Amino acid sequence: MSKHAIAVPYTALALDPSSSEPLYRQLYEALRGAILAGQLKPGTRLQSTREMAAELGVSRNTVMNAFEQLLAEGYLEGQVGSGTYVSRALPDEMLFIRAALPRAAQVSSKGRALSERGAALAHTMLTASQDLSRVRAFRPGTPALNAFPADLWSKLLARRWRNPPRELLGYADAAGYRPLREAIAAYLGVARAVRCDAEQVIIVAGAQQALDLTARLLLNVGDAAWIEDPGYLGTRAAFMAAGARVVPVPIDDEGLDVQAGARAAADARLVYVSPSHQYPLGVTMSLARRLALLEWARAAGAWIIEDDYDSEYRYARRPLAAMQGLDQDGRVIYLGTFSKVMFPSLRIGYVVAPADLVDAFVAARGVLSRFTPSIDQAALADFIDEGHFTRHIRRMRTLYGERQGMLVEAARRELTGLLDVKPHEAGIHLVGWLREGLDDRRAQEEAARHNVEAQALATFSIKHYHRAGLMLGYAGYDEREIRVGVRRLATALHNLVPGRRR
Repeated sequence: MSKHAIAVPYTALALDPSSSEPLYRQLYEALRGAILAGQLKPGTRLQSTREMAAELGVSRNTVMNAFEQLLAEGYLEGQVGSGTYVSRALPDEMLFIRAALPRAAQVSSKGRALSERGAALAHTMLTASQDLSRVRAFRPGTPALNAFPADLWSKLLARRWRNPPRELLGYADAAGYRPLREAIAAYLGVARAVRCDAEQVIIVAGAQQALDLTARLLLNVGDAAWIEDPGYLGTRAAFMAAGARVVPVPIDDEGLDVQAGARAAADARLVYVSPSHQYPLGVTMSLARRLALLEWARAAGAWIIEDDYDSEYRYARRPLAAMQGLDQDGRVIYLGTFSKVMFPSLRIGYVVAPADLVDAFVAARGVLSRFTPSIDQAALADFIDEGHFTRHIRRMRTLYGERQGMLVEAARRELTGLLDVKPHEAGIHLVGWLREGLDDRRAQEEAARHNVEAQALATFSIKHYHRAGLMLGYAGYDEREIRVGVRRLATALHNLVPGRRR
């Protein structure tokens, strides 16, 4: 039974002192009705008679009389004064009373249809993960949450909560907390060669809101928008929500095929790319392709979204400079997030907008969700300014490099002939290529039955990509989890080999 008493709102009991019916009888009928309707579940502990009397403004005897009647009839159990509960074994008559209660009216679907965009959005996948509440190898995009300096973070938050200034508790600037915007601008200039000042940085609730905001601002219904194929599902969802005509553009060893995109939709208004580490294939967009895309966008009057979601993690050499730094015409909208470098539930990301779009982005940000919680922004600004952020990235770069090596070695031992997993110089996931004849969607389903999450590349492709492969995230999993996950995945894939007895 519940250890905590449920306070029944006095408004739900609707006692009427002017009625000729005694108050205790009114209370009895109200509580009995709530039990019959299922509003008070079996096993629910009620308030004490003293507490309920005080809340209702009646005498304690009134409540005790109502409780005694309900106890006598079997609707309640326990002793008044020592805890009173809704009976787990309710009276047999309730079977008949429940059947007699009026059912909820059947609502006609006429005139209640979603809009065309709403229907498309409702059937659009945002993530390939089926159950986000369960973290299991090898879900991509999951950082090493147990390696985050939580004690330090809690101290920074506590320091900010100690006598916080009024501006951190009231309504805030839609663009974000100014010191955080300054810290991000300074970091991006040094680490990513992004050319911006703090005025151009707008704080958002993660990369998905950044995509949604950009699409709403720059796309009209029916406009063509290029997306990488295969590519990030959240981009497809955001563009469809804005009513765009989504145009899948193939990826090759140099990244987005600009010429193929121009052939498919020369009139495109917006292009999405993840040039530093393409999602999901991991390809780095070549300098020639970057310059070609910038030149095409200038000539076409189009905009480019550069998603730099995990560029901090390169293991062979320094992180590549962002494409935004090459942009001479203010065509690139640069997106970043702290989900991969800190933890996803922080829900802080940022947009670096071209100078002439800043006012529009700030206004739209305010309309859609006002602002990001200020205390969290202030603590994050401290985390960056005091050097904790760069130290954390260095530690994670080392840790993730080690974990990638563990995954590659475990795959060599257990998956040879089933899944080819090669090391990569960047990112926090690897792509494994399935042996010929195996279907990656079936492999994903079979892996799930063995408690492993290995996402099929087919999930991320609309048109152009047909090579069977699985995404394997490794950053969030320790050596034991990686070893066990690989063994389970091997068992799952063996089950798919033709001719193998199960």
